[in-house]
Amino acid sequence: MDEYQGLTALIESAWEELEGSGAGRRALCLDAVDDVLETGRLTQDDAERAVERLVTAALSDEGHPVREAALHAVCTASVHYALPYRVVEPLAVAADVFEPLLLEYVLAVLASTHDQAALPIVELFLHHPHPEVRGEAAEAVAELRWSQESAGTAR
Repeated sequence: MDEYQGLTALIESAWEELEGSGAGRRALCLDAVDDVLETGRLTQDDAERAVERLVTAALSDEGHPVREAALHAVCTASVHYALPYRVVEPLAVAADVFEPLLLEYVLAVLASTHDQAALPIVELFLHHPHPEVRGEAAEAVAELRWSQESAGTAR
């Protein structure tokens, strides 16, 4: 088994264990997926598939530790891979259901897509009651606007 097969096998093992474990163990399974994403060694397609499953976990009715582990892993992926908006769009659609700490992850992920479709969603949180969320929203808006300006000057 080569290194890449080892990484994908680790992810598959984590997904399998995720299905049958308690909440604490499920969060650890997601941490294992996070560790693999942090290597940056998956193909873009494999990374996107992993993120799609992580988004599903983040949107589940699971407890906070599972949802946070899933969102943390998506953030990790957003650092190492260019995630298209379509992959994380379910987070945008459901953004208003996340508690403030988790919403900060969501806003960072949406900004990392550099897709202008995320801008109206992110702007909604500029007036959020929690200052940490407002700050993350302001950073996300700035990043999205910068990427729009950069794309405009690159033409």
